[in-house]
Amino acid sequence: MGAGAILGTVFGSMAALFVLIVVGAAMIDGAQESRTTTPIAIPTLSPYDEPTRRPDRDPSARPTTDSSSDPSPESTPESTPEPSPTRSQDDSPVQVTVNRSLKNNTVYRAGALPRLRCQAGNVSIHSHSQLKSLILRTGRCMGNAWGQILRKQGIPFSPPNYAIVAGRGRGACGDYPAAGSMVPYYCPRNNTIYASTTAMAKGNGNARGYGQIISWHGGIISMMAHEYGHHVQNVTGLMDSWWAQTIDSSSRSGKLALNRRMELQATCFGGMWMRSVAGTYPVTSANRGNLFWFYSQVGDYPGFPRDHGSRTNNNRWFRQGWLKSQAYQCNTWMAASSTTS
Repeated sequence: MGAGAILGTVFGSMAALFVLIVVGAAMIDGAQESRTTTPIAIPTLSPYDEPTRRPDRDPSARPTTDSSSDPSPESTPESTPEPSPTRSQDDSPVQVTVNRSLKNNTVYRAGALPRLRCQAGNVSIHSHSQLKSLILRTGRCMGNAWGQILRKQGIPFSPPNYAIVAGRGRGACGDYPAAGSMVPYYCPRNNTIYASTTAMAKGNGNARGYGQIISWHGGIISMMAHEYGHHVQNVTGLMDSWWAQTIDSSSRSGKLALNRRMELQATCFGGMWMRSVAGTYPVTSANRGNLFWFYSQVGDYPGFPRDHGSRTNNNRWFRQGWLKSQAYQCNTWMAASSTTS
């Protein structure tokens, strides 16, 4: 069974659980030389005070084991770079080595997302047709932005598919939304982002909707940017490398630690994209503050699996993506464990 199929199966089985929110320093290898940077992607921003309530968030793979050992994510081995064809300025084929590992992935060379024009307009999150249209429109903007910088690094890129419904449906990785959940999810089995507009806006069961926390549509779109971040992780090989290390980890706590880094990186990528369209979406200074506050409202809570990171760290990594706006600044795999707890 391929890595995509295995990942899809695990993502689907986890979708039925009531889980929490989503889910750089880099060593950058040049084509002719190796250049090492000091770890500067560790967030140093002061988080907001943690609130007392939380929303639900997205399903993710969380394999478990009864072993008690807890390997450090920083000490895990890296995967071997794979060659990828690209083209030179004169359109002649050349070979580019694409690093698909976690810590030294080629994506960290990509820099900032271009400031493309992407307008939201006056959209109500309580109108299925309006919100679906906004999700698809901004999804195209995300593809234009990420595709541009990834292809420049020799990383083959194609955008994900979308399945957006008003109520509920069943996708390749399970029901959406899952029972007692309101979250969208990305399915690597068929590269599709699934979401229910009603669940995201109004909640589902005991799970509060994003729209009940922040009425501005940018909150939901930032969550969709997080899901797009998972697609970026998939096409760059980050997801395969994460999965391989998850399989190799001999403890549940080790697997959860890896999952938190995966989810927080997607949140950071989401912050990068929201910043890239701030001028045209637009994201006003007031709405920027609302977004930062929103990300202090979501995270792992006592009594639930610690698979997506604390509220403090979710706030921290969204701000990291927004304020630093460089792909290598989202290298959660090189960050201190305290920032990915």
